[in-house]
Amino acid sequence: IGPAVVAAYLLAGIMMIPPLLAKAELATAMPKSGGTYFFVERSLGPLLGSFAGFAGWFSIALKGAFALMGIGTFWTYINPDAGPVTFKIIALSFVLVFTLVNLLGVKSSAKSQVIMVAILLVILAGYIILGSSKSEKIVLTDFIPRDANNLFLVAGMVFVSFGGLTKVASVAHEVRNPGKTLPKGMFLSFIIVIIIYVLAIGVTVSLLDTETFNTTLTPLSEGGAVIAGRTGAIVLAAAALIAFATTANASILSASQNPAAMAHDGLLPSWVGKTNSNGVPVPAILITAVFMALSILLLDLTNLVKAASTMMLILFLLVNLSLILMRESRIVSYRPQYKSPLYPVLPILGILLNGFLIYSMGVMPLLLAGGFFVITTLWAVLFRHEKPKRDSALFRIVERMAAREIRGTRLSEELGEILRERDGVDEDRFDQMIRKAIILDLPGKLSQSELFEKLAGAFSLKLDTGYEELLKKLNERENESTTLIADNLAIPHIVLNDEEGFEIVLVRAKGGIIYDKDRPEPTVVFALAGAATERNFHLQCLMAIAQITRSADFQERWTEAFDEEELRLLILLAERSR
Repeated sequence: IGPAVVAAYLLAGIMMIPPLLAKAELATAMPKSGGTYFFVERSLGPLLGSFAGFAGWFSIALKGAFALMGIGTFWTYINPDAGPVTFKIIALSFVLVFTLVNLLGVKSSAKSQVIMVAILLVILAGYIILGSSKSEKIVLTDFIPRDANNLFLVAGMVFVSFGGLTKVASVAHEVRNPGKTLPKGMFLSFIIVIIIYVLAIGVTVSLLDTETFNTTLTPLSEGGAVIAGRTGAIVLAAAALIAFATTANASILSASQNPAAMAHDGLLPSWVGKTNSNGVPVPAILITAVFMALSILLLDLTNLVKAASTMMLILFLLVNLSLILMRESRIVSYRPQYKSPLYPVLPILGILLNGFLIYSMGVMPLLLAGGFFVITTLWAVLFRHEKPKRDSALFRIVERMAAREIRGTRLSEELGEILRERDGVDEDRFDQMIRKAIILDLPGKLSQSELFEKLAGAFSLKLDTGYEELLKKLNERENESTTLIADNLAIPHIVLNDEEGFEIVLVRAKGGIIYDKDRPEPTVVFALAGAATERNFHLQCLMAIAQITRSADFQERWTEAFDEEELRLLILLAERSR
């Protein structure tokens, strides 16, 4: 499409916004190894999860192999006599180098990335500035595409150029303070990348004649030659080498996280996910490196990369769908520190745009992607012998629409563990009491006397005091002063003079509790019963309850919690002083 390739890059960048925002939210809610695989598996289930894991692994690894092969093309500016064998030797050498870098750990890999990216940005900035001063007068109409179909086809092919913006989600567990660092890093990278793409390509279009631009495989180096002769061409070739090297390095780093996460979930042998003392998934990195090396040696990467691009588009579509399912599942432990704006418009728009780009890629990539899905599905069914120890967000939505009897394992519990790890929460005695507390989830409206009867029955199961004595104490305490603390909160509490220990009972009364005809009908009840020697802990519990129930979204989450265990998680994950 000639100069209109600028518009294709701009269009691809705009289409990248929905999946970028979706991944930013999902990564801050679930900062775990595996990135897209983890998000899709936990939201859509193991079949699509296995596809996402293998597709993400192979597409990123193939992109890295293709980048290393691309180094050979630019190597001709340094050594004009270099041939295909030399290109492959160079590519394999870089596979070895970046494998060693990644085996040293994420910090080592990140440092090398920072250095290479900094050098690349300096060179590209110089190219844009010097090229702008030497380029001919830019005619904006040259950048307007003549054929919309070709525009979307090219946009689909260059879309993968923006894929690296979300690779950091694969190593979110290595990031400090992911709630702030991940979104800021992804957004800043997106802005810088799209500006550089558009300006660098725009300058190149203005420097080269149409025939040269349409036929050369190294347009930026040709532009560098226009600016500063052979020296300029070599400098831009060096920049391209650095760009391909950073792509390959990041590919090994992020692609290796997929098999490690899949091994943890039982989709691959357990030894694949093993890490060394520094937390580096050595087997996964080595397998990824071997796959890239074999791809370089044996395969014609052109068609495979096109198929990999299609699979990457499918993955971004699934990421947008994952965001919708996680939001709509209303799992109490899904608590992203960043939320994608304009929900649900943006993720739905992202699904439609990704779907259209996939359609524009043609029949063959779709057939390859479909065949890949069949193979990965068979692998998931045949290899995984044990049922996953959790449900999915999709399953949770079905649960809400159907009978509770079909409920599965608890995704919310796994997300709760992730949140505690993410936020560095250390459980105190109040948390320990909540973990073993009896929780009554009552569907209808009930009176105060009915509430106290149920509380007395629950406490009698935990304490030595009998039902009648407990009921008497509850009524006596209420006669002294009401335990209706707020419009929607009651805290019945009694002191057992001859007892040791402390117990808590939680009650959700969905229809409300009639305390008094002229008073609000609370749905939240924290009931406390303990020995006189536990007065200090009693006060600590009241303070914790006050902090929990005063949070802005507590009432909404309390109402939407699916069952007793989600009510328990809601209290355990609440932000409060510990």
